[in-house]
Amino acid sequence: MPPFADRFAGHVAQFGTEVQDRLDRLSTLATSGGLDEAVGLLADCIAAGGVVQAFGTGHSEAFAMEVAGRAGGLIPTNKVALRDAALLGDHEIAELTGEPPLERDPNIAQDVFDTVVRDPRDVFVIASNSGVNGSVVGLALLAKENGHKVVAVTSLEHTLAVEPKHPSGKRLSEIADVVIDNLAPYGDATLTDVSDIAVGSVSSLTAAYIAQLLTIGTVTALTERGEDAPLYVSANVPGGHDRNKAIEARYGDRLRRSA
Repeated sequence: MPPFADRFAGHVAQFGTEVQDRLDRLSTLATSGGLDEAVGLLADCIAAGGVVQAFGTGHSEAFAMEVAGRAGGLIPTNKVALRDAALLGDHEIAELTGEPPLERDPNIAQDVFDTVVRDPRDVFVIASNSGVNGSVVGLALLAKENGHKVVAVTSLEHTLAVEPKHPSGKRLSEIADVVIDNLAPYGDATLTDVSDIAVGSVSSLTAAYIAQLLTIGTVTALTERGEDAPLYVSANVPGGHDRNKAIEARYGDRLRRSA
């Protein structure tokens, strides 16, 4: 058997290829117009004074973090999370770590949705690799029922291979106005020759890339229309924090930022 360093280097190269191939495909999708519909919805939302509401559970929460409240990102954005039902609602903190996981509970969706300070102009961007858990599907349904457009980021390969867990029998991809495939394989992990169980998951990496492509596309669309693109600068550069706060103030309590 080759030394560890050689084997590890081989696996790193394999994983790099798996990731880069997907990022290249997403770049091609973006440059060929495949993200235009989603970008248009977000640009219309921002131009009209709306807020982009980003939601994800589990590791898909990283997507919402990439959309909302970060340097180089759009200011009128919110990260919606399951924990909001406890921090801002009536649920107990202990419920967040219960069994089965709260993300599978369709009943939590209403309670999370109720914590969001919403406006008819808002768009919901929801990420879920599987796209079938009760909370995710439930929140998407509520957003649609309340007149909001929904953009989904999900693995089409995975979601079509599993059964929906929401009582509606629907998948996130079947509810959203626009669906973006994160290109993750069934089960998320890409390398099958490292151990008995596959490793090297890619959905967080591709979702983060999609989030940045959507931001870049939205800003491009707004500037081409002659519209303001309210963007964060890093709070860690001189004057950044005060500048950001001044723009956030335009949206009042519709934006929430937490530690």
